Amino acid sequence: MLLPAGLAGVFQARAEDEFDRNNVKPPKINLGHFSHGDVAMLKFLAAAELIETDLWQQYNEISLGNAAFAGALSQLDEDMAQYVSDNTDDEMSHASFLNAVLVATGNHPVNLDAFRTLPSSQATGAQSIGRLTSLANLTVDTSWYLRYRATTNPDLGATFGQFINITNRPAIPAQDLPAGSDEIQAIANTAGFHFATIEQGGSSLYGSFVPKATSLHMLQILYAIGGSEIIHFAVWHDKAGNAPAVSVPGVTFPDMGSFDGDETRQNNLIMPEPCSFLNANLPPAAIVRPTLTANAGAKAAIAGLTASGLFNGQPPAFFSFINSLATAADKAQRGG
Repeated sequence: MLLPAGLAGVFQARAEDEFDRNNVKPPKINLGHFSHGDVAMLKFLAAAELIETDLWQQYNEISLGNAAFAGALSQLDEDMAQYVSDNTDDEMSHASFLNAVLVATGNHPVNLDAFRTLPSSQATGAQSIGRLTSLANLTVDTSWYLRYRATTNPDLGATFGQFINITNRPAIPAQDLPAGSDEIQAIANTAGFHFATIEQGGSSLYGSFVPKATSLHMLQILYAIGGSEIIHFAVWHDKAGNAPAVSVPGVTFPDMGSFDGDETRQNNLIMPEPCSFLNANLPPAAIVRPTLTANAGAKAAIAGLTASGLFNGQPPAFFSFINSLATAADKAQRGG
């Protein structure tokens, strides 16, 4: 949907200047000075968490309200619905907290309500409301599966292909599908890998901001919230490895047990393999990677999400606004 230039400008102004949906009021606390760079990072992270909340809410609705999807998801782990619900709550808390910090430091919170225009799934369980994100045709980056089993680091030039090619696939059903069908299982498997894709991206994003932070409170925020993103990724990494073998037109999920003995693919090797870090002449270390701005920063995050199809249907004003936040965040400098 293309918007007239004037209306696009109104959307961008509303998204930037309005208080969030909960009408956050300035808390009477003193968090000290946050630099312009700190504020830029806070604004981008608040927007990112609102985007995450939106996609996780869709997963949560279908996980709890659609028996066929819930049954297929339980093939990855019987507690998947609970984990999805908890992850959703966590992202909501992150968005609310970051916006409250912005208000407490004398800044406007980030509001993306003007862009909640994308359609909902018609499957049982989904609310009929406008969305920020689309889970209808995702291209899921599964290179993290290989990256975390490798001894090389993308920050030092390593590249990785896709573990599974998931291209233009739904991650939630568009309408009700038969329980136990191959199609609903392929959708649940796609969701399982997408869960990990989103959270490993968040882990790297928060890490990329750490060297740029000025305020000690900003460092605490990056460590503490970024740490919870790492916990999420660890859980979803483990569950993705339980995806059952299934093949439908357009995607094939392999028998994960067939990779036993292959250290580059074995499904229970979920701990990060030590890799080169900072300098190839240093000994390897087990780390979150990537963390450099070029690979893991705000612009890289938005580029990855856009390429995945998550924002299909959003107007130019959305991309203008979110990319302006990303550019400002990546330019932040410690002490600047």
